[in-house]
Amino acid sequence: MISPVLPGNVQKYAETPMFTETSVPKKLLGLDDNKPGVWGRIVVIQGQLDYIIPGSPEQRYRLSPEQYGIIRPTELHRVELVGNVRFKVEFLKKGKGAEA
Repeated sequence: MISPVLPGNVQKYAETPMFTETSVPKKLLGLDDNKPGVWGRIVVIQGQLDYIIPGSPEQRYRLSPEQYGIIRPTELHRVELVGNVRFKVEFLKKGKGAEA
């Protein structure tokens, strides 16, 4: 299964603090979504996590420092931690902002 891809016309405008297995917000472990027009990029710095898009069939992607995950606007998703991990989520949208 191929992971979702960012459109070429989005730019990073914000990012979360670094999360670990002990500091990840509970809302990321349950179902969460992004606002309309906002894409997310899950960037794993150390370790691994599973990025899950519920549905039929469920889509599951193992993310690592070599493989980031893309969150589409308004798409329900969650993460499952796989041991020790450090990661952040970058937020992107069309328009002006920092380089993606």
